[in-house]
Amino acid sequence: MTSALVFLAAEEGHKENPLVPPWPEVVIGLIAFVIVFGFLAKKLLPTINKVLEERREAIEGGIEKAEAAQTEAQSVLEQYKAQLAEARHEAARLRQEAQEQGATLIAEMRAEGQRQREEIIAAGHAQIEADRKAASQALRQDVGKLATDLAGKLVGESLEDHARQSRVIDRFLDELEEKAEAAR
Repeated sequence: MTSALVFLAAEEGHKENPLVPPWPEVVIGLIAFVIVFGFLAKKLLPTINKVLEERREAIEGGIEKAEAAQTEAQSVLEQYKAQLAEARHEAARLRQEAQEQGATLIAEMRAEGQRQREEIIAAGHAQIEADRKAASQALRQDVGKLATDLAGKLVGESLEDHARQSRVIDRFLDELEEKAEAAR
């Protein structure tokens, strides 16, 4: 393509290079460029710089806010962990106290139960002894009465004398008790 342009230029009688513009156009182009560049530098560049600065400050402010929020969140997390650890410690202490109180209460209840059992057993033994004595006394009287009646029928006379009756009955029952103890 370059050879075609050179050929066209040679035909028209131009000896200049068609790719190089004339000097007056270059000068006018440079002046226009400087004017446009100066206008852009004076009007547009400060506005662009201002917007970029605001954006940078917003980004930095956002980063600072994020860092502050993260620091605060970390602080709150540490406080929460400390409170949680304290609450767990307190719960463990309360659980231990409850176990100790429960063990003490169980020991007290066992001691009270043992004491009541001993009282009941002692009262039962005392009642049994009283019942045995009363039964023995009633048995002595009944056996004595029967023995006196039987002896009176055998002897043929009445043994109604109370003092004699008591002596005979006591002697008879004492002999029976001795025989029973010897048999054991």
